[in-house]
Amino acid sequence: MTSAAEPTADIPPFRYTAQLAGELELRWQDRWRREQTFAAPNPTGPLADPDHPRAGAEKLYVLDMFPYPSGAGLHVGHPLGYIGTDCFARYQRMTGRNVLHTMGFDAFGLPAEQYAVQTGTHPRTTTEANIDRYRAQLARLGMGYDQRRSVATIDTDFYRWTQWIFLRIFNSWYDRSADRARPIDELVAEFAAGARPTPDGRPWGELSSAERRRIIDDHRLAYVSQAPVNWCPGLGTVLANEEVTADGRSERGNFPVFKRNLKQWMMRITAYGDRLLADLDKLDWPEPIKLMQRNWIGRSVGAHIDFPTELEPVRVFTTRPDTIFGATYLVLAPEHRLVDRLVRSAWPAGTRPAWTGGHDSPAEAVAAYRAEAAAKTDVERQVENREKTGVFTGAYATNPVTGDRMPIFVADYVLAGYGTGAIMAVPGQDERDWDFAEVFDLPIVRTVQPADGFAGKAYTGEGPAINSAAPDRGLVLDGLGVTEAKARIIDWLEANGHGERAVTYRLRDWLFSRQRYWGEPFPIVYDETGLPIALPESMLPVELPEVDDFAPRTFDPADADSEPETPLSRRKDWVEVELDLGDGPRSYIRETNVMPQWAGSCWYELRYLDPHNAQRFVDPVNERYWMGPRDADDCGGTDLYVGGAEHAVLHLLYARFWHKVLYDLGEVSSYEPFRRLFNQGMVQAYAYTDERGSYVEAAEVAERDGGYFLGDAPVRREYGKMGKSLKNVVTPDEMCAAYGADTFRVYEMSMGPLELARPWETRAVVGSHRFLQRVWRALVDEQTGALRVTDDPADDETRRLLHRTIDGVRGDMAGIRFNTAIAKLIELTNGITRLPATPREVAEPLVLMLAPFAPHIAEELWQRLGHPGSLTYADYPVADPALLTVATVTYPVQVNGKVRGRVEVPADAPEDEVRSAALAAVGGSLAGKEPRKVIVVPGRMVSVVA
Repeated sequence: MTSAAEPTADIPPFRYTAQLAGELELRWQDRWRREQTFAAPNPTGPLADPDHPRAGAEKLYVLDMFPYPSGAGLHVGHPLGYIGTDCFARYQRMTGRNVLHTMGFDAFGLPAEQYAVQTGTHPRTTTEANIDRYRAQLARLGMGYDQRRSVATIDTDFYRWTQWIFLRIFNSWYDRSADRARPIDELVAEFAAGARPTPDGRPWGELSSAERRRIIDDHRLAYVSQAPVNWCPGLGTVLANEEVTADGRSERGNFPVFKRNLKQWMMRITAYGDRLLADLDKLDWPEPIKLMQRNWIGRSVGAHIDFPTELEPVRVFTTRPDTIFGATYLVLAPEHRLVDRLVRSAWPAGTRPAWTGGHDSPAEAVAAYRAEAAAKTDVERQVENREKTGVFTGAYATNPVTGDRMPIFVADYVLAGYGTGAIMAVPGQDERDWDFAEVFDLPIVRTVQPADGFAGKAYTGEGPAINSAAPDRGLVLDGLGVTEAKARIIDWLEANGHGERAVTYRLRDWLFSRQRYWGEPFPIVYDETGLPIALPESMLPVELPEVDDFAPRTFDPADADSEPETPLSRRKDWVEVELDLGDGPRSYIRETNVMPQWAGSCWYELRYLDPHNAQRFVDPVNERYWMGPRDADDCGGTDLYVGGAEHAVLHLLYARFWHKVLYDLGEVSSYEPFRRLFNQGMVQAYAYTDERGSYVEAAEVAERDGGYFLGDAPVRREYGKMGKSLKNVVTPDEMCAAYGADTFRVYEMSMGPLELARPWETRAVVGSHRFLQRVWRALVDEQTGALRVTDDPADDETRRLLHRTIDGVRGDMAGIRFNTAIAKLIELTNGITRLPATPREVAEPLVLMLAPFAPHIAEELWQRLGHPGSLTYADYPVADPALLTVATVTYPVQVNGKVRGRVEVPADAPEDEVRSAALAAVGGSLAGKEPRKVIVVPGRMVSVVA
């Protein structure tokens, strides 16, 4: 590694070196900690401080996506966004704002638990040690956090309120007529008063207690469901759709994921689909992130259509109801709830051999097929070019517009989690349906006229409807375009009781259970009915018990009837509990799943506002001050949220959902949690592999003769992520030791625009160190330590350079263009190095502008300039508008393409004056000739053609 170290004998005693930087940085960090320099006052409560220099000032809430504290600690890529927000927050404090900026930890989750399974070390022990390391690393970088507000999701004082919010969601339902969540008690009152009919029409008073509870539970925003879920045996838990990659594997650990029917907690996020979609327009977010959320929500407009069977209708959703005349068969997902009821005991007469799968009965065929499908991931089932498979159930449905019988198949290319889990197959207009129809010799009817010259199979384009008429049923679509045909068929379906207009979403309800140990326990118990009961608030928090075995035990993936065993379920003395919930002591069973890691990150930004409040998760006054809407058109939320684009769907969508529920229930004033989002880029690095393809230590590789070598052996260079396995990790600890934290901060912010990926180059860090050395030398004599600052006024050129810099840097800081701001500071520093002493009127603004990027050296210089207090709340320099204009301009003057002279004229000189001055300056070069042409390029040059 390149170091800032220099030969000791040659170092002047007061030179800014890595050693001096380290000393003053630790000293200032101790002072900031001791004086709570970055404490932001609340308007009310224990963190209120009417004497604070920013009490009552305009607020600014700057938030980072809090990290999961891994055992590896931080590498130089991790703090990029954190340094960026720290620079922004420091700047905003100096412009007069009350800035809230802190850092907490997303501390539940699988890594610590996997380590616990392997070693027996309690996850809390590992996690708390990792948190301590992260805090020390971030403190060493000089982060200006309000440490009083820091939280970790594993703190019982924190997850008590996570459990409380869960209960608020559990005790709520979504009223579609009001388009908001309401307390569940209001739904009970509507049923009791007869204002809302029960599902079977019986009066509420005639229902048993268990029947009433089941009806209410079916409306809750948090509910228990027996449904197809993503089962990951490798992790021993189920996963939400968002946690499964496009390859059908777990996002964490890259294990295969399978579909299983399990009893799980779900969150009814789909109820908020329209609002989650519409409110994206209110957010100042990057468009790619908004697009990812829109696509994930996946709003589709079409129709639900009921296809009658001998039992009950099969309901399908389609965005193309106009093609129903071409529907020749139905396909159900293997997990569809009607499969067991529809499957016949024997093959109907005339069943084609290809439909049976070689089995003697439909029941055998379907059971065997389901077992095969269960071993496949969703991605494997959806591969477009694989051969289509399926089996006939032995049952038929009726096409409501043609009256034709339609065989009902089970096929794995239909997924239970999308639409209704059943499709009407229109092979003439769908490639997968065409392929299936060819394999199973099923009818194909085109219902859309293909374009001229079309010679393919399924036609997926638009065109007039054909073969789509049933005059005897009062339905003719032939000749209509898609839009008109869709409108007419939906009207007909509704009028004849065969279907209805519908909007569906790709978004599925959020699977909220994990079969693990290291997560928030559910504040739920079950009585003898097996139905869930919410614990009262007085019993919160429900704390995790100690266990001897952290490993979840997985069932055989081939056995669909077996259940996973969670670590909590083995603590019988904790699971089986006697409680008095208002009707005397009774026996209950605790919920033995835990919440997913995402639970705490759904609301942590709210707890930062009021972290010591024992009565509420946040005081309404504090919430309204920090996150309330600015006006009637504003959604509210944090003023700036910085983090990686990889959280576009998971965290950001879940947090928006929880926040909207809290808003509906009157708990918060803002209906979005994060008003503005900024995605920082990734720090990438070179890695090197030897002849075997094994990674070697990047720090030991040397470049010479146009190649790269580890000792004498050549190695191959590649470019990408920084990681331990690639042996190219550089830690901020190393950088602080070699150069100081300020140099590291300046380098990271000067590498390029914050939102773009950038390559890490250790050898380039020395450039940032030399810049800080020039700043130091401009103000401090390296031999004596005395100030090189004069109270004499600056010359006009220096003064104008200063104010142009102030103006430019202010604009860059507000716009989060830190690299260009630093470039301007370098230009100003270079401009004053020619002076025998630095004028105070330049030195002080320079130090203040440097402070957000290099706060330690700035504090030290500020103190040496005679200011006893911290510069944290000093006023940021403001440019004098009168000094932003250039007084004079120097024009190079060309004669026949060659520069023959220069002329300095007033910046506002008219063109005629510039021309005259230029001709006078090059009169000798013209040798008495009359110029044929004189071209004046304003502010740049004069060209004379002789």
